Amino acid sequence: MSEFWLYFNLGLKHVLDINGYDHVLFLIALAVPYTFKDWKKVVLLVSLFTVGHTLALILSVFEVVIIKANLVEFLIPITILITALFHLFTAGKSGKKESITFVAFVTLFFGIIHGLGFSNYFKAILPGNSSDKLIPLLEFALGIEAAQIIVVFVVLVLSYMVQTFFRFSKRDWTLVMSSFVVGVVLPMIVESDIWK
Repeated sequence: MSEFWLYFNLGLKHVLDINGYDHVLFLIALAVPYTFKDWKKVVLLVSLFTVGHTLALILSVFEVVIIKANLVEFLIPITILITALFHLFTAGKSGKKESITFVAFVTLFFGIIHGLGFSNYFKAILPGNSSDKLIPLLEFALGIEAAQIIVVFVVLVLSYMVQTFFRFSKRDWTLVMSSFVVGVVLPMIVESDIWK
């Protein structure tokens, strides 16, 4: 049981690490246009991201997919930028309800990209052969899922407070937060090692 908590805690820290804020930025960009009444959609999107993340780790652990670290480190902020720009340009649009399928597919794909970014480190910390890494990987995935739900819950609470107490419209809140994410992620893209 203590091994479960070890990998679960590693998953929590992977998302909630203050130095690895890219994960939190993605979750902010993903969740900001939603409210508490949309909680099922948000949990579905977060879970799809976790599935993609876990799938990438499995493919990496079993050496089905091998990708250069600097390429993945470049693609991660690109995924965040795309998510933020999508919500920036669709904020307040009435046809947004039909786009959940698109957002779900893209979220799954972005989970794969983010998982590949962590795969080399994950393989290095796990001893044994590939099959010995499957259970710890699933325990890690549960930690990721729990941490993502915490982050999304905080985003939904902040959204509620800003929209209720400060009278921001949902559209304005989405525009402000999506713009904030774009502003934070652009320097990450510009300073990427891929340009060197």
